[in-house]
Amino acid sequence: MVWCVRSREEVERVLDLASQGLSQSEIARHTGIPRLTISGWVRGQLPRWHGNGQRGQRSCRTCGHPEHRATDLDRAAYSYLLGMYLGDGYIARFPRSGCLRITLDSRYPRVIGECVRAVRAVVPENAVSVVRCRPDRCVKVQAYSKQWSCLLPQDGAGRKHTRSIELTDWQRAITHEHPEMLVRGLIHSDGCRFLNRVRHGEKVYVYPRYMFSNRSRQIHGTFTEHLDLLGIEWRWSNGHTTSVARRGSVARLDAFVGPKR
Repeated sequence: MVWCVRSREEVERVLDLASQGLSQSEIARHTGIPRLTISGWVRGQLPRWHGNGQRGQRSCRTCGHPEHRATDLDRAAYSYLLGMYLGDGYIARFPRSGCLRITLDSRYPRVIGECVRAVRAVVPENAVSVVRCRPDRCVKVQAYSKQWSCLLPQDGAGRKHTRSIELTDWQRAITHEHPEMLVRGLIHSDGCRFLNRVRHGEKVYVYPRYMFSNRSRQIHGTFTEHLDLLGIEWRWSNGHTTSVARRGSVARLDAFVGPKR
């Protein structure tokens, strides 16, 4: 069977001709579109991507949801959620939807709560749930939506460190507007703040330090790009860990991240 995918322009032209009083047979002669197809469109049986049957409402051809606009997003919440997703998130695929799942440590209820609020702010019409993973101490914050493949285009087959993870221009515009929220999300998912102890002779010096660990060098690149925007000094600790240890930079991170709770 061969499927013929009609364009938005064809649908709009048929509806315009119908509004001018042309019969379905006349419209078919003008457009070359089968009369049966025209009959369905005129009765309101429009393609899913056209906008749930409402004329003039543009829709996304990828997921069928009304057209996405970055200006409609809660941009701060999106920047935070993107950081959480890049760290410990993935999208489970189902025939009619996708499920964003972010795995978090149950010892940090405030982080879990913030993640839930961010998901709700980004997809306010969708339910968000927290699922406990027994016997482990982790939980999964999850929400079903057709939009995830468009809102998080970094999703794909395989582990993140084995494939390209590049931000799109519209994502980078949001994260450059809210770099603190992206960094906060990345640290909440794959980072930590801890007290580093260094012995010099008989003296032990204790000072706070941040670490971010991820096996994807591109995700590290995103992390350090936004640290640079914030004027925060960093260095590589090993092949997959970034460290922030200078006093002023740690204080800068403390202002909007701090210890996990």
